[in-house]
Amino acid sequence: MDTYDNLLATITPASGPTREILDPATGAVVGLAPVDTARDLDRAVTAAGAAQPAWAALGHAARSDILNRVADAIDAAAEPLAELLSREQGKPLNGPNARFEVGASSAWLRATAATPLEAEVVVDDGQVHAEVHYRPIGVVAAIGPWNWPMMIAVWQIAPALRMGNAVVVKPSEHTPLSVLGLVAVMNQVLPAGLLTVVSGDREIGARLSTHPGVGKVMFTGSTATGKAIIRSSADTVKRLTLELGGNDAGIVLPDVDPKAIAQDLFWGAFINTGQTCAALKRLYVHDDVYDAVCEELTAVAAAMPMGNGLDEKNVLGPLQNQAQFDIVSRLVESAKESGARVLIGGNPDRDQPGYFYPTTLIADIDGANPLVVEEQFGPALPIIRYTDLDAVIREANSLDVGLGGSVWSADLGKAREVAARLETGTVWINGHGGVHPMIPFGGSKQSGYGLEFGVEGLKALGVPQVING
Repeated sequence: MDTYDNLLATITPASGPTREILDPATGAVVGLAPVDTARDLDRAVTAAGAAQPAWAALGHAARSDILNRVADAIDAAAEPLAELLSREQGKPLNGPNARFEVGASSAWLRATAATPLEAEVVVDDGQVHAEVHYRPIGVVAAIGPWNWPMMIAVWQIAPALRMGNAVVVKPSEHTPLSVLGLVAVMNQVLPAGLLTVVSGDREIGARLSTHPGVGKVMFTGSTATGKAIIRSSADTVKRLTLELGGNDAGIVLPDVDPKAIAQDLFWGAFINTGQTCAALKRLYVHDDVYDAVCEELTAVAAAMPMGNGLDEKNVLGPLQNQAQFDIVSRLVESAKESGARVLIGGNPDRDQPGYFYPTTLIADIDGANPLVVEEQFGPALPIIRYTDLDAVIREANSLDVGLGGSVWSADLGKAREVAARLETGTVWINGHGGVHPMIPFGGSKQSGYGLEFGVEGLKALGVPQVING
């Protein structure tokens, strides 16, 4: 798999039903994805269940050694994987995009392998000795999204394997090739049957959430689908980790240097062309610095090239699919019709190929506008003026989601005070959306439940067992 053509040939089905996957930048055919059936899924779960006991028996150290070799295999195939990801998902090779995502996939495997998880002694008083251990669950279903298909797959796969589980992966129907390619590379090292991809429509994902051979479902995606998984998994009492929709707010305090924060504000909002769950999606700026922040942010946005991801100069790409393009278009039009001020963008060229929506900043917008209260998941950022801090915190907390948020200030103490009042799983200070393999990550309210990453993420992929005596 040392070339793109070899990688694509490896994952192209030799037989059975297939469907074409198109490049969102050009409309060209990227490749053929298998259309798996319920029978294929049953076979994958059965194979995973058969492979899991021997994998669990290896122990943490041996499994970690293998995960490091898997990371080496990803690094060796990094450029073909990045090209496949760019063609299928649309994100450029450069910037915090395709090459970054592939590199993060191997880095996360190594970090997960290196994370210690010792038995926890909870009581040892001379009379009672009690320890908490974490045993494998069995077979884990990993259902991933289309925005970061490789990296989020690894976020699910790595801790599941480290903890002694087998994994069946269901990628988004929009980006199956990226995950098929990644898993094909990983399976050069892993035991047969331990890690499998089933590629199909939402019915396949729904069947995973009810399958009696699956002990846990990890899902990243919309709140609506997460609720459906909760309902469908109830009869078999599956364990769940759900990272669902968000509409992250950022609050800029009046003491900032607008020029100094503009670049970080931009990437907090527009990483992956805004198609990130924990991206900055509504920006509240104090009146004292509002005009200056708008001016500096517009200057940064104007300098960021957008286009075909295979062009090395681009750092922003198309939206991944027509449905998402339509959502962004609708929300921006609602803002324009309300009289909000367009600082840049807002007028896509519908005659060019691909789902390109220009980088768009909308100022002087009402906090109740649909572009503010609905998740746009694309390259359009509303900027809301405020004067009263208590009022803006209430507004930031007013939605039923709470994945992430951010506070921007020159005063770290003040920023932390404001951060403590935000109802979100994570609050970043003077940044937005950065994740770390040792820092737990998860949502509040309807942004889901369960933690990923670090020791807490490993625990979530095990069954706690107390040994008392």
